[in-house]
Amino acid sequence: MVGIVLASHGGLAEGAYSSAKMIFGDQEDVAIVSLTPDMGPADFKESLQKAVSTLSSQDSVLFLVDLKGGTPYNQTRTLLDEEKHEDWVLVSGLSLPMVLSAFDSRDAATAREIAAIVASGATSGVSIIPEELNVVVCAVPEKAQEADDSVLKPGTVIGDGKIKTALVRIDSRLLHGQVATAWTKQVTPTRIIVVSDGVAKDAMRKTLITEAAPPGVRANVIPVSKLIEIWNDSRFGGTKALFLFEKPQDVVRALEGGVEFEAVNFGSMAHSAGKVLLNDTLSVDQDDANAIKYLHEHGLKLTAQKVPSDKPQDVWPLVVKAGLDK
Repeated sequence: MVGIVLASHGGLAEGAYSSAKMIFGDQEDVAIVSLTPDMGPADFKESLQKAVSTLSSQDSVLFLVDLKGGTPYNQTRTLLDEEKHEDWVLVSGLSLPMVLSAFDSRDAATAREIAAIVASGATSGVSIIPEELNVVVCAVPEKAQEADDSVLKPGTVIGDGKIKTALVRIDSRLLHGQVATAWTKQVTPTRIIVVSDGVAKDAMRKTLITEAAPPGVRANVIPVSKLIEIWNDSRFGGTKALFLFEKPQDVVRALEGGVEFEAVNFGSMAHSAGKVLLNDTLSVDQDDANAIKYLHEHGLKLTAQKVPSDKPQDVWPLVVKAGLDK
C-alpha cells in the first residue's frame, strides 16, 4: 500500500484528512504535517522526516501538499531530491477531491500512478454555477517585465536610474506562500530579490525560489555583495523590488555598503536553541538583537507583520522587553 503524507500551512492537511475519513473511514499509513507560525524551514523538514518514518513502508510514498512554492512544498521537494526514491511523488494543490482520489486508488497502484489519478480528481472536482462559466478559460495577463538589465550596456540609464523599494522583509523562509501571494499583491513589485549568501550558492534552493515567483514577477537570488554592487546601477531604474533577507545582520551589511532602506518588515525568524521569543513568529539571540539595534539607531522603521492584514507591531520595544537592548 502506498503511504500518504498530507502537508500544509496551518490545519488544512488535518482538516482534509478529517473530512476524507467521513467518506472512507480511518486510513492506515497516512501522516500529517502542519506548518505553524513558530516553525522555520528546518523545523518543518524535520517534522516531515519524522512523519515519513511512521509509515510502515517508505518505498512508495505520495506527498500531497497545499501550495506550490510554499514552505511545505519547498521542504518536501528538497527531501525528494535528497532521498531519490523512485516511487516518491509530490503533488501540490491539496484539496479534498485529491485526498479522496488518493484513498480510493492507493491499494492497487504505485505513487506515480496515483499522482495522475489525483491530478484528474482535482480538476474534475471543480464546478462553477452558473454552468456557462465552466467553459470560460480565464487568462490573467502577466505584468509587463522591465528591461533585461543583464543585456544592457553598463551606464545605460533606465527611468531615473534608481531601484525602487516595494518592501524590505526579513523572513527565514524567504519566498514562500505568504510572500508570493499576499505580500506581492499588496506591494506590487516587478521583481523579487532574495539576498542571501548561503542561498546564492545553493542551486536547489535557488531553483525553488525562482519557481515560487508569482506570474509576472521575476525572482533573483543574489549575495549581499551583489546587492551593494547593483544598488547604484542605473540599469535597474525600471525595477520596483521586494527585497527578502533571512536575517537582520545581512540588512546591516547592505546598509554599511551604501544601500539605502527606510523600513524593514519582520515576517519570521525561526526559533532555535539559545534564541528568545519576541512574539509568535520572531526568535532572536543577542547577535540578532544587536543588528536590530543598529537598524533602530539608524532610523529605520521596524515592524513585525506576518501578512498585510495583520496590525503592524513595533519590533524595537519587543527587543527592549526581552532585555536584549544592551
